[in-house]
Amino acid sequence: MFDSLSERLSGIFDKLTRRGALSENDVNEAMREVRRALIEADVALDVVRSFTDKVRSRAVGAEVIRSVTPGQMVVKIVHDQLVEMLGSEAETIDLNAPAPVPIMMVGLQGSGKTTTSAKIARRLTQQQKLKVLMASLDVRRPAAQEQLRVLGEQNGIDTLPIVMGQSPTDIATRALQAARLGGYDVVILDTAGRTHIDEPLMVEMADIKAIAKPHEILLVADSLTGQDAVNLARSFDERVGITGIVLTRTDGDGRGGAALSMRAVTGKPIKLLGTGEKADALEDFHPGRIANRILGMGDIVSLVEKAAQNIDMEQAKKAAEKMRKGIFDLDDLADQLRQMEKIGGMSGMLGMMPGVGKIKKQMEGANLDDGMLKRQVAIISSMTKAERRNPDLLKASRKKRVAAGSGTKVEEINRLLKMHRQMADMMKAMGKQKGGGVLGKMMGALGGGGMGGMPNVDPAELEKLAKQMGGGAGGLPPGLSQGLSQGLGRGLPGLGGPKLPGLGGGFPGFPGKKK
Repeated sequence: MFDSLSERLSGIFDKLTRRGALSENDVNEAMREVRRALIEADVALDVVRSFTDKVRSRAVGAEVIRSVTPGQMVVKIVHDQLVEMLGSEAETIDLNAPAPVPIMMVGLQGSGKTTTSAKIARRLTQQQKLKVLMASLDVRRPAAQEQLRVLGEQNGIDTLPIVMGQSPTDIATRALQAARLGGYDVVILDTAGRTHIDEPLMVEMADIKAIAKPHEILLVADSLTGQDAVNLARSFDERVGITGIVLTRTDGDGRGGAALSMRAVTGKPIKLLGTGEKADALEDFHPGRIANRILGMGDIVSLVEKAAQNIDMEQAKKAAEKMRKGIFDLDDLADQLRQMEKIGGMSGMLGMMPGVGKIKKQMEGANLDDGMLKRQVAIISSMTKAERRNPDLLKASRKKRVAAGSGTKVEEINRLLKMHRQMADMMKAMGKQKGGGVLGKMMGALGGGGMGGMPNVDPAELEKLAKQMGGGAGGLPPGLSQGLSQGLGRGLPGLGGPKLPGLGGGFPGFPGKKK
């Protein structure tokens, strides 16, 4: 969602960071361009004006002039101001109330309320081990209640039995009673929407609120609607009173203005981001991390947390142990590729890496697509156990057999084997290093075990790791850019060696685009 804004800001700050000293005119010119970029991103005009005024007043002050790197200092000021605009601290769904805690979902028709209700219920069930009941109060849209029932069935969440002919307030009363009798921790009320805000909708929402007395009223807003989403949030807050916002379709090509304006305009926190159609495509909204992504600093903390949720801990421990011994066969490579698919594939992972935004166009030119991961796993699956353990056995005739079995070409098998050799060499080198470098720390964090199989991930350590990896918005720190390209680069297929070779001819294991 923030790609185009991130690209524009990156270009503006590159000009600033190249200069040894900054004059007031330099800052004013940069702020004009920042203002233009934010307006193009559909950020509310009064929010843009307030943002650029605050940045300018700090950027022309003594703290920048005395700074060793004035350009980087301006970037830091913009980053801090972005975080302030987005809400400073991350706020999660508040469940600090007597059970069953009622959560009321409101929003316009088509914004994704029903899907989001199921996502939140799944999240509370799986991550916090809570017992959740969902109830659809939408008696207007055909099959709305049936849709929620099906989503509940698919995700193992209980739903209130459908009784035809009941009013929304009757259903709300029945849902609360069923939740109390059934010993539920949370009851999610999925209300009706309209194509636009009207008086009957607001009266209905107010009636439901009076009966249910919800602890949380979450507005579900479609980020693709831009400034309309901000006006919608203001209207719902004035009439019903919302406690937080869930932004959906943030994986689309919206321009990010709604997210940047909503907190500033309504004063209500954005609590969650819907990042796709799948049931697990829901993320906490962390202002600092979002600001990092917008400014091209990456988001290593979120990447490690995502990995911690999706990676099999026992498998991670075994992998870390093998890495320490310098062992890395094709079975291990297949495991790595499958894990990468789970945490968002190549594009998802690289999108959170610091500095990768600067080579985005080159990456696109290298034909880096996530379907390639599946093809590579298929190639490995077509080999015998002996071949997977000892790739040197794969001579011409065996490669032809594997190619036929996996529906690929011999050239692709050669590329995969080359990538495996590079990764195996890297594992041996990292195994000899004390602590295993950055990747070792990440693997150590993920393979730590702990209560209930959860990893012992210390947030302070993660933040420290993020700072090590984040550098400034001007790009990766010198030591790390080399480390990433030589070390992590080979370990994560998709980044080349030093100076990223293969951007023309393809990353290791990925063919370049045909001319």
